[in-house]
Amino acid sequence: MSHLKEYIDRVTQLYERYSEYVRRNPAATAQLESTVRTFSYLIAGRFTDSHELSELVYSASNLLVLFNDSILRKGLRCALTVSLSQQRILTWLSVLEYVEVFLEMGACKLWGEVGRWLVIGLIQIFKAVLRIVLLLRYKSGIQTSPPIIPLNRGTEFPGEDNSSAEQQDDACFVGQRSGRVIRPLGSASSLQARQWGAAAQRPRRSSLKEEKLHSTPTPLRPQETMAEAVYIGRPLVHLLCLGLCGKQSWKPWLISGALELSSFAVLNDKKFQNGWERAEMRRRSFLLLYYLLRSPFYDRYSEEKILFLLRLLADHVPGIGLVARPLMDYLPTWQKIYFYNWG
Repeated sequence: MSHLKEYIDRVTQLYERYSEYVRRNPAATAQLESTVRTFSYLIAGRFTDSHELSELVYSASNLLVLFNDSILRKGLRCALTVSLSQQRILTWLSVLEYVEVFLEMGACKLWGEVGRWLVIGLIQIFKAVLRIVLLLRYKSGIQTSPPIIPLNRGTEFPGEDNSSAEQQDDACFVGQRSGRVIRPLGSASSLQARQWGAAAQRPRRSSLKEEKLHSTPTPLRPQETMAEAVYIGRPLVHLLCLGLCGKQSWKPWLISGALELSSFAVLNDKKFQNGWERAEMRRRSFLLLYYLLRSPFYDRYSEEKILFLLRLLADHVPGIGLVARPLMDYLPTWQKIYFYNWG
C-alpha cells in the first residue's frame, strides 16, 4: 500500500511540475505539439502499418493540445463560462473526434470489416447523443468541430515583446492638473518603431477573460434548433442508409447531401454574434465540397478528373510534384477511411 501511495505522489509531483512548465512556457509547448504533429506526417507511407502509426501519433498530438489547453485554462480563472458537466461532455466529444480515425483503423486491423463498422456506429451514436444533450439541455447553439476550440497561444498568451510594451505604457506620467500623458525618455523605442500618437490613445490588446465573457452562444429559434438537430443526426441516417441500400447505392449519398444542405440553408440565414460561430458556418460550407470526394460520386465522376489534374500539375509545374504525387498515392487510403470522408 505504501508503494502505491509513493507512486501516486510521484505522478502528482510530475504532473504539477509539467503544469507549471506549460503555464510558464505556452509558446514552447505549442512548438512541442507542432513537432509531434509534423512527425506524424513524416512517417506516413514509410513502412508497413505506417498509416496506423501515423494516425496514432497525430491523435496523440491533438490530445496533447487538449491536455495543455486544459492546464492553461485552469491558470485563467473564470475563463470558461460553461458548467462543469457541460465541460466534461465537450471534453469527451473532443477526445472522440481526435481518436475516431485511429479507432476505426485499429478495429479494422483487429476484427475486420464487421468490427470496423461496429466501432463506427458506436462512435457516431455516442457523438450524436452528447451533441443533442448539448443542444437541447445546455442550449449550446451550433456545434463546433472540435467541440473545444484550441487556444491561440500567440494572441491569448502574449510574449515578452507585448508584455514589455505594456509595461512601457504603464510607466507613462500623467499630469495632475492638465491630465496630459507624457512618456519618460527611458521608455522610448527606436525611431522606426516609434508611435507618435498619444500613449493613452493606443489600442490595448483585449484580455482573454474579456473575450470569453462575450462568447455566449447565439440563441437558436425552434426552426434553427431543428436544423442543427438534423445536422447532428445526419451521420446516423447515412449509416442506416448504407446498411439498407449498400455502399454503391446513390441513396445514402443523396439523402445525406439533402439533409446537410437543408440544415445549412436554414442556419446560413442566421446572423450569428460570435466569431467562432461564423467560422463554423464557413467550415460547413467548405465541407459541402467533400461530396465530390465521396462515393459513389467519386468513383464514377470525380476520381479520373482529380487524378488527371494532379498528374498534370506534378508533371508540368516545378515543385508541385512533391505534394501532388504523395497525395495521389494516399487518395485510395483516404477513401477507405469512413471518418475521413463522412465523419
